[in-house]
Amino acid sequence: MNIKRLIASTAVLAMTASLLTGCGSDSNSSAAETTTDSKTVNIAIQPSAAFIPIYIVKEKGWLEEALAEQGVEVTWNSFESGPPMNESLAAGSSDVGFMGDVPSVSAIAAGQQTEFVAIACDAPDSYAMLVAADSDITSPADLKDKTVGTTVGSSGHNLTDKLLKEHGLDINSDIQLANISTGDAATVLSSGEVDAVAIWEPTITRLVDNGTAKIIGEGSDCNMLGVNPIVARTEYAENNPEVIKTIIEQYARGVAELKNLDEETTNAIAEIFALEPEQLMTISEKYQYNVVFSPEDTESLQDTISFLVNIGNLSEEFDISSYVNTEYVDSLDLSDYLG
Repeated sequence: MNIKRLIASTAVLAMTASLLTGCGSDSNSSAAETTTDSKTVNIAIQPSAAFIPIYIVKEKGWLEEALAEQGVEVTWNSFESGPPMNESLAAGSSDVGFMGDVPSVSAIAAGQQTEFVAIACDAPDSYAMLVAADSDITSPADLKDKTVGTTVGSSGHNLTDKLLKEHGLDINSDIQLANISTGDAATVLSSGEVDAVAIWEPTITRLVDNGTAKIIGEGSDCNMLGVNPIVARTEYAENNPEVIKTIIEQYARGVAELKNLDEETTNAIAEIFALEPEQLMTISEKYQYNVVFSPEDTESLQDTISFLVNIGNLSEEFDISSYVNTEYVDSLDLSDYLG
């Protein structure tokens, strides 16, 4: 990979936001006209350990079974990260998405008509900054004038900002930022094209366990809660509330199942994540699969807006709580699954 081809400016995030603003309203409105009492729900997922419960649900066919009673079919759309999910949601190609804090908040800031309907999980240490295993860099403080790779517009981007601040550095002036995909993290580290990467599980465990990289900072080192919300297109959710409730209920069922997951399902999901089964279960212990919104979750999402202002993607802050819709979770009895 040629690092010169990588995006090295957070201005790209602002450009992405502008594009979302341009396409979000019309395409969402058009999609909503055809999804009232929809017979299909399109769900956007990504192979992040933050969302293991939804992969359990998918592997077992629970959602298809539950929604068949409502006459609704399920389509699964897979992505590597949150930003391309936003494009899918903006185009009306996806109705519900599982993603990190930065892409979900960025979409709303850009004018996309989405809302938070539940929390997939909180997991500070599911995000980490890594350097090559043989690197002399031992702390984020050593990164001044270095190149850090992350997916621009992702939670890894937020982690980069927070870790640098914690060590007296500024993301806008003290480092060069390179836009990479998580799949390229090993390559750019090994080649020396970047000095560090900010990524998430399961890639962290893969790179550490195979000797490619070492961790120099995690979310808990910089008070990052690691919120991963479940979002939905607002018009779809309003027109199909029972579908949204069913998705949340089945996700909670997946959370409960994770505690005693059978070997066949464990192996299937581990293969999707390119992990050994033992690695998958170890990683899952980093996560609090909460489902229910807490005040701390909302505060963390508000803090994400502050991050977007800091990198120049937003001119001013706004109240994220206006986009938190707890009525779906509040109407459900999830005690059988969440205790």
